[in-house]
Amino acid sequence: SVSDPGLLLLHLHEEERTWHLSYVPVKDFVQETLTWTVVHDQRSGAIFRRDHSGDHVLLSEYRDRVSVLKNSPGDVSLHILKLEISDRGTYTCQVTWRATACLSVAVTKPVIRAGELGLMVPAGARTSLTCVASGSPPISYRWFLGEPGGKARQLSSQAELTFDSVRPSDSGKYYCEAENRVGAGVAQRSDAVELTVRGESPNQSSSSQLQEMIKANSLCFVILDLQKTHLSLYLVILIAVVCGAVVFLILSIILCIRKPKYGE
Repeated sequence: SVSDPGLLLLHLHEEERTWHLSYVPVKDFVQETLTWTVVHDQRSGAIFRRDHSGDHVLLSEYRDRVSVLKNSPGDVSLHILKLEISDRGTYTCQVTWRATACLSVAVTKPVIRAGELGLMVPAGARTSLTCVASGSPPISYRWFLGEPGGKARQLSSQAELTFDSVRPSDSGKYYCEAENRVGAGVAQRSDAVELTVRGESPNQSSSSQLQEMIKANSLCFVILDLQKTHLSLYLVILIAVVCGAVVFLILSIILCIRKPKYGE
């Protein structure tokens, strides 16, 4: 914007006065608004305004007496007719411009934001990694597992990399790339972050426990088979009861695992 104040001193023989003011138009900018204001005596106010809706005379005492040339780029001179003593004062012009061309900005180096659980998450949890970059849209993203500049495997073409249920095998280093049309096809690469998954997922844990119990039950029957000829009838019956209880427990666990869970 630009403004320019000036003092208007009136002489009684004057009937009109033009306050000459102009500027040099700038390429890729157009005039948005033009406002003339006046300060005289103890009051002030805008007397003329030009915007996209047209010309407006804002003070009634200047109605039909003030004008600014049209279709003359850069010329914002104020023309006043039928001068009065009350017109004496300081007049200020203010012009604002609007850019007509959009500036294109190359994409910046992206940064990686971890989900709420951070970069160290328990197995089976849901988490995500988000690639964040700024620049002129559209911005395309790519996710990789591996070391930047080394051997890596592309995983996704979205800004967010989501894990519905992380596993220990998901542990590793991740990085992303961002690219837009301004960068002449040169992708910006983030620093790598390391995701660590702790422990086993609930399903893996249950499966491991079940396998251990099956091994224990098999061992129980082997012992029973080897020892039944050398043990007393009482001990054979006792071992058989224990093995039967183990089998019953294993079957109960299998049924609980396979039973559908409602409300999830």
